[in-house]
Amino acid sequence: MNDERTLWDDPHTGQGVPPSKWETPLADRMRPSDLSEIAGQGHLLAEDAPLARTLASGRVPNCILYGPPGVGKTSMARLMASVTGREFLEINAVSANIAALRDLVSESARLRKMSGRTPVAFVDEIYHFNRQQQNALLPSVEKGELVLMGTTTENPWFEINKTLLSRLVVYELRPLSVDDLVLLMERAIADRERGLGDLELTASPETLSELALGSGGDARQALTRLELAALAVAAGGGSMIDPETVRKAAPRALQRYDRDQDEHHRIISALIKSMRGSDPDAAVYWLARLVAGGEDIRFISRRLMIFAAEDVGLADPRAISIAASASWAADMVGLPEARIILSEAVIYLAAAPKSNSAYLAVNSALSAIEKGDIQEVPGHLRPGGEGYIYPHDSPGHWVEQEYMERKRRFYYPQDLGEEAKIARRLASKGDRHDPPYDQHDAAGYSEREPLPEDESREDRGQKRSD
Repeated sequence: MNDERTLWDDPHTGQGVPPSKWETPLADRMRPSDLSEIAGQGHLLAEDAPLARTLASGRVPNCILYGPPGVGKTSMARLMASVTGREFLEINAVSANIAALRDLVSESARLRKMSGRTPVAFVDEIYHFNRQQQNALLPSVEKGELVLMGTTTENPWFEINKTLLSRLVVYELRPLSVDDLVLLMERAIADRERGLGDLELTASPETLSELALGSGGDARQALTRLELAALAVAAGGGSMIDPETVRKAAPRALQRYDRDQDEHHRIISALIKSMRGSDPDAAVYWLARLVAGGEDIRFISRRLMIFAAEDVGLADPRAISIAASASWAADMVGLPEARIILSEAVIYLAAAPKSNSAYLAVNSALSAIEKGDIQEVPGHLRPGGEGYIYPHDSPGHWVEQEYMERKRRFYYPQDLGEEAKIARRLASKGDRHDPPYDQHDAAGYSEREPLPEDESREDRGQKRSD
């Protein structure tokens, strides 16, 4: 036996000193001990929810727990195994290799043979596994040799192999509400065994709400901020956690944003839809979320220019000039001042009258072409063609003249803003749009093909509007 001591040994007993509970972060100490302590996931764990009923029957589905950090994915996975009486084998996809996966599968088979119950094989952050590693799990999942449970903060419909994903159920966990976080912090302040109860501190509902608001729906972040504030108060001999201490301990709110993942797509979609709905306050808020999250201002600018043409359109033809000018100016100036330029453009676009007639017109024409309506250019419209009448030589700079072999109607002016004037000008020249417009012309374009930057990662390959 090796009698050597380390610096961490107790000199009186010759044994290592067990660490104080204060050496373990509060968020880890306050992990839920049963499913009833998990906050904010009632859509999954309420008594009548399908998952809760499945667990009550003693079964655990092969599944992915998908959601942002700090919403209880790992705790929920462990408790799902515990309440069904199953062994819990855990690896992390960041550090595991194929050899570790083989060991996991082998150990699972051994435990299943011994107990008669299939263990839970838990893979934390499973999206880090490459295709080969994910495929290595397929045979065991199909044979029921293990219950595969993975967690991911990234969209599983994009990050997980389709062959593996088809054998799993995806459960989406949601960010926690302010009320959920306040409840967790109240529990931590009162708990003497795991929490901060020994410090005998208090905190007003307003203080806890401020902590919750700064945590972005993340329980780990809320409890970490609470612990920092509590220890600062206790070190100074105080008994009340006040808002000022909270602000000093954690001066900035957590920004839950990623520049190329789900939040990126959700927030730009919210900005577009708020402008389309003519709500400048909501639009500026979502713009601010993009700016605060460090979004590329060129990306924002591209979306504003597309919106100006697609959604404001001919109801206010100045809109695209304003969007383009704002894009140039924001690029030239850079942040932080570019936020003001983008804000001006966003407010203008949100408040402008709306028309999608140009969008519908070109989609209708494209649909007709794809269906085989390929017309020849009339002879008088070709270079040097005979019979062409120069409109500027006629009164009003317009003359009755055919511009297509077969008349088709694609553009229907709407009656808002400047486009109402366009409608009146066209009407004054008579209705030259016979035969009647085929309402099915634009069917293939009722929802435009999303740009790559529009799509959420779960919806790539599917049509979806902003």
